[in-house]
Amino acid sequence: MRNLFILSFLLFSCFGNSQETLQELLKTHNKERIPYISVQELAMPKTDVILLDAREAREHDVSHLENAIHVGYNNFDIDVVAQTIPDTSKTIVIYCSVGIRSEDIAEQLKNKGYTNVYNLFGGIFEWKNNNFPVYNSEGNETDHVHAYSKDWSKWLLKGIKTYE
Repeated sequence: MRNLFILSFLLFSCFGNSQETLQELLKTHNKERIPYISVQELAMPKTDVILLDAREAREHDVSHLENAIHVGYNNFDIDVVAQTIPDTSKTIVIYCSVGIRSEDIAEQLKNKGYTNVYNLFGGIFEWKNNNFPVYNSEGNETDHVHAYSKDWSKWLLKGIKTYE
């Protein structure tokens, strides 16, 4: 009986709880109160879009979207963002690895009165998966992307996965 329980647990852990698509993953973890923007839409030429990186500093240093402002997640400070971006009508796109942490930060901005806030669907992983460039802390284009963890790295299909 004990072996049957262990086998059932292992099967459920490996197959029953896995996410089949990125959309299902985000639907499971996000409340979807913040509209998504696709990587293709963000890649189209625009003016006055402010990019905020909601990952931790070590992730941002490995690579980030060009001109992204690092705001972090664990130590995010809405007041610092409000001082940096006083115009609450500016278009802001927030991203993280896949789009979960960025939704939390986007909700804080929305609650602070920002009206044009978007969550990048699939985050920097989806950006890189679509062959868009990322930049390291020196401002040089790189293929390295911080993969957050071994579990989450399955969503990063292109580039060189970095963990530290």
